[in-house]
Order: sequence, then C-alpha cells, then structure tokens
Amino acid sequence: MAHSYTPGLRVTENAIIRRERRLPLKGDVLVERGARVRATDAVARTLIPGNVQTVNVANALGCEPIDVPKSLARGVGDPLAKGDVIARRKGMFGLMESKVASPATGVLESCSEITGQVILREPPVPVEVDAYIDGVVAEVLPGEGVIVEAPAAFVQGIFGVGGETHGELALAVSRADEEMTADKLTPALAGKIVIAGRYVSFDVLKKAVALGVRAVVVGGFDDRDLREIMGYDLGVAITGHETIGLTLILTEGFGHMPMADRTFRLLSSHVGHPASVSGATQIRAGVLRPEIVIPIPAGAGPGEGDRRSQGLEIGSLIRGIREPFFGRIGTVVELPPELTPLETEAHVRVLAAEFDGKKSILPRANVELIES
Repeated sequence: MAHSYTPGLRVTENAIIRRERRLPLKGDVLVERGARVRATDAVARTLIPGNVQTVNVANALGCEPIDVPKSLARGVGDPLAKGDVIARRKGMFGLMESKVASPATGVLESCSEITGQVILREPPVPVEVDAYIDGVVAEVLPGEGVIVEAPAAFVQGIFGVGGETHGELALAVSRADEEMTADKLTPALAGKIVIAGRYVSFDVLKKAVALGVRAVVVGGFDDRDLREIMGYDLGVAITGHETIGLTLILTEGFGHMPMADRTFRLLSSHVGHPASVSGATQIRAGVLRPEIVIPIPAGAGPGEGDRRSQGLEIGSLIRGIREPFFGRIGTVVELPPELTPLETEAHVRVLAAEFDGKKSILPRANVELIES
C-alpha cells in the first residue's frame, strides 16, 4: 500500500512549549534566566520613537527659509508642549508679530534653512512584551527579549483571527458535535476561553464579544460570516492582528464541523484551568497555526503524549489546507505512487480524495491528516 508522511495538527496532553518573546526594537529585559513568570507578566520593555510632525515655519511667518533658524523661540532639542510658540517674527516697523505654535507635545528635533521646515518629535511610546504563557524563563536574549518554556497541554487549530489573550477555559456545550447557541452564552463566560463545539454563528459570536468573552474555540465557522465580522476579505495574509473583540480559533475548518473528539476531550478535561491562546495563522511558507496552550504542573505525568501524524493510507481522514479545498474534510481513496504533472508543469505526488461524495485529485502537500 502506498504510504506518505503528511503533517497534521498537534493535539497533545503533555508537551514542552517554548515561546520566543521579542521586542520590536532593542530595549530592557526585565527578568532573569530561571525566573518563574505568569502569562501576563512583562518580561521586556522598550520605547518606540514618537510620531514626527513637520511644521512649515517659513510659510507660516512669510519669511525666507534661511531666516527661519533666527526666528526660533526654542532651541533644537528643547521640549515643547502643544500650543507653545516655536517661532516668531516681527512685522514691518515692529508693529505686528507673527507666531507659530507647536501642533503637539514633543521635542524640537531639527530645523532646516533650506526648506524652512521644523521637525517635531512626539514623545516615545512605551511597549512591553508579556510572557504569554505561565512558565520559566529558559533563555535571555540580551536587549531583545526572552524564551519562556513550560510543560503544557497543547492544541493547534486550522485557522484563527485575533491576537494573543489569556483566560480560564470554560465549556459552553456538552458534546463535540453540539452547536453553541445564544442561550448558552451566560454572564459566567465573561473573560473566559470558551469551548464552543461544532459551530458558532455570526450573531452568537457578536453576543460573545458584547459579553466580554476573550476567545472562542470551535469546530467550524461560516467563511461569509468571517468576511462580515472582519469587514474585508482576509485572502492569504497572516492573521493575528485583527481587532474583532475576541480571538476566534477554528479547529476543523469552515462550515458546520464537529470538533474532533480527541480535541474536545482534551480541552474539556482542563475546564477551569488558565490557558493562553493566539489566533495567528499563516498557511503558506513558514506555516503558523492558531493555538491553545494550557500550562500544567511540571512532572504531572506523560498523559497521552505528543501523538503526531505518521502517514496517509487509504481511508485516512484529511483536511484541505489550500484552495479550492481549504477547510473541507475528505477521505483518501487513492494514493498513486508516481509523480503527476500539474497545470504549473511541476511534477508532484498527488492523492485522490472524496469530498462530499465527489472524487477530486490534489497535491499531497495541500492536505493534512486528521486524527480523532
């Protein structure tokens, strides 16, 4: 029988998770190697340079650019409050005076006698990076950040939107194939990571946002509703920076799709435990998956271990990870061993799969194996 390794989503009761927490610019690391940190603890801090404001002083005073430096009321490097006078010029016979006020609080950074413009730099913006997961600082990256390590239960989704967030896991349904309806959203779910079963509608998701739910983990969601809640079509861009009021993670794909039993059992067994989630997704090169990380006490036991996909076989359940089959669930019916030419003239290994009773041929690289 033909056999091929195909990667699938990670679902494990016990794994060592390492996450790099890096600043966008050089800054200060606030913790030492070996320190225990909580998910919300700041581990590094820096200052992002403030916005630049350009003021055409020559035009405002009606003078030549070369005369602007002599008209300055403040020196280069001096702080300014919004409304402070930057420059002034007396009119004919000294009877009238023209002034230029600062449009923002900041520092007078430079003055050009060529353009007659003054550059103001607004105050720097402080940026902190948190630990993201409860764990231990395994490495310090001097001036840049840290690597946090923790034993954890770990679940990857197929697609997500929204950034990183934290909260306790909560169950809104009792079965993996049950849909989360509006009546299941109670005030007790505010601030929680909600396990939502097979499907959540657009209206119910809006109610979850209004309630203050931090994240929804669900089997499937309608792709048309995704465009509605985002306000635009995501295409193939990297997700994870959207501001939709919560983080949404799909474990199976688009449509009404029951959450895999193994995934549902694992998440359900950790209800009430703190978890960290991220909706960041990239399907193409440098694959990035949305995730749920549930830290567990060190030495808690091997649990189920980290079971990964071993290979495709006839009858294997698969999920498409690229268009036109993205998110669709199918069954492998043929695994031809020879290379097959595509329309792009590339020669690759393919498989035949049935999607909703219809047989289709697609590259093996365009699918991932589903384990239940």
